[in-house]
Amino acid sequence: MRYEEAVTAIKTAILQSQYDAAKSVNEKQLMLYFSIGKYISANSRGGFWGSGAIDAISEQLDKELPGLRGFSARSLRYMRTFYEEWAYLENDHNSESAGAKIELAIWHPPVPNYDAFPFDDFFAIGFSHHRTILSMVKDPQERIFYIRRCADQRYSREALKAAIARDEFHHQATLPNNFLTTFSAAEQAFRAVHTFKDEYLLDFINVEELGVRDNQELDERVVENAIVHHIKQFIMTFGKDFTFVRNQYHLQAFGEDQYIDLLFFNRALNCLVAVELKTGKFKTAYLGQLSAYLSILDEYEKKPHENPSIGIILCKDMNKAFVDFVIRDYSKPMGVATYKTSKDMSDELKRALPDIDDLKKLLDSTNE
Repeated sequence: MRYEEAVTAIKTAILQSQYDAAKSVNEKQLMLYFSIGKYISANSRGGFWGSGAIDAISEQLDKELPGLRGFSARSLRYMRTFYEEWAYLENDHNSESAGAKIELAIWHPPVPNYDAFPFDDFFAIGFSHHRTILSMVKDPQERIFYIRRCADQRYSREALKAAIARDEFHHQATLPNNFLTTFSAAEQAFRAVHTFKDEYLLDFINVEELGVRDNQELDERVVENAIVHHIKQFIMTFGKDFTFVRNQYHLQAFGEDQYIDLLFFNRALNCLVAVELKTGKFKTAYLGQLSAYLSILDEYEKKPHENPSIGIILCKDMNKAFVDFVIRDYSKPMGVATYKTSKDMSDELKRALPDIDDLKKLLDSTNE
């Protein structure tokens, strides 16, 4: 007898239970840090304590609670920042006592639109992630975006830093596309718009290691082979829910042979995704080629329960306004994005991205 279904069901229940338990513990920890931060803020900012108070308090805590971790002077200052940056989230029912004692925060504030605040996501990520977001991101809406992204994608701290370095906030839903006019269901179009970015950083493609002196010498097959060789990293960059089908996917119809550079399936969109790689600037001819591929995919490859296939052109450069103008007349759902290799990235961005060996370890541990 085969028990795969039972094992899957039980394993899912165990993992969900562990996640819920960890989330509850994490919420209590964040409430504690927020409340301690409030206490420290009220006393240190108000002039009640001297300049060395936080260091002295940390040293005394270490003496009285040996082995206690996470309450260094620097951590206490992070807690103060954590409170001060998110102070509006608290229902401050007893602000008069803030400098006298510590009371756990109440998290449902009477502020406009607080119901729209992602409290579940806020509590789902750890304090170190909050520290990273607060230190690297200043805009409140951008911070909320990365909180949501962390909770949804289960980002490690290194993956979070890489996402911020890629500036994912400003690359969301900006892909030139025709999804709104080519999908009959508005919800599917909305999902597609938010699935793809307008630019991808393929930092694992090292031009120097490939023996190419200049990016102009790159051809599509070289880029394709590099992506296939690092397919895990590419999917991590491309986004969740993608499954790699194969490269140079063979299409045959009416006696004509066609080959798609990269073919994926996206579980959330429930459709095939054809990716065409171009090493130069966008050309209108690319849309015609991709549209033909999508017609063949939908006619001969798409399953009855699947949604229409989507095509993405990945090129080195494009004029967004021009692409938006010409793509609207095509009847197949398509979008155009650009990519950068390691040579195109600034030194600052390279430093912010995780080391390739660390990324491999992260991917291996995730698979395990």
